[in-house]
Amino acid sequence: MEISIVIPAYNEEKRIESTLVKIIDYCTKNFDNYEIIVVDDGSKDKTIEIISNFDIKLIKNEFNVGKGRSVKRGLFEAKYNFVLFSDADLATPIEELDKMLEYTNDYDIIIASRNLEGSRKEVKQPFYRELMGKSFPFFVNLLVLRGIKDTQCGFKLFRKDCISDIFSLQSLDRWAFDVEVLFIAQKLGYKIKEVPVVWIDKEGSKLNPVKDAYSMFRDLLKIRSNSFSGKYDKKDS
Repeated sequence: MEISIVIPAYNEEKRIESTLVKIIDYCTKNFDNYEIIVVDDGSKDKTIEIISNFDIKLIKNEFNVGKGRSVKRGLFEAKYNFVLFSDADLATPIEELDKMLEYTNDYDIIIASRNLEGSRKEVKQPFYRELMGKSFPFFVNLLVLRGIKDTQCGFKLFRKDCISDIFSLQSLDRWAFDVEVLFIAQKLGYKIKEVPVVWIDKEGSKLNPVKDAYSMFRDLLKIRSNSFSGKYDKKDS
């Protein structure tokens, strides 16, 4: 089996080396061929310098454009039939990919979930993130996307042949891009599987509990508006 792994990174000098070592070790043991693509989103620390010590593909954004656009850029560069995007902190350990690969014959997209029965949080989040983690899925299901318990876990596996259809219609660049991507995938008829995983909260979150909560709610309304206007309708080739 072959796999591409895309990692968006912004000011990750404290943990990117450890993350890459763990992913390379896992991939070497489990795949015939693999590639790792790191998309640096305008880091101002030593992230790029550290990544350059590894034999992986590095894509550099000239300035900070957001996680959504960085993930899209990396996915479009992937060459293998299965493409995982993972957060740089490996809050979902790379070994959890084993559970997701079991479903690749029957599903187009397999996503990690912290909210399903069988999931396990080994390190508890700060209170404000726990609150957002419970309230945001409620509004997602109410306003946009039903049937998915956790849209925001940064560990998602795609079949390569569905990436162009979905991400060519993606317009959101920041925190709510996951919701938009899954909404588009559902609208286009792709099959999504949610899988419970182990999740370990890591220090250094860049989430602003006030500013980003407002932005994410605003983006949910934008997804609804885009849908009504036909923005997510598949274009004829």
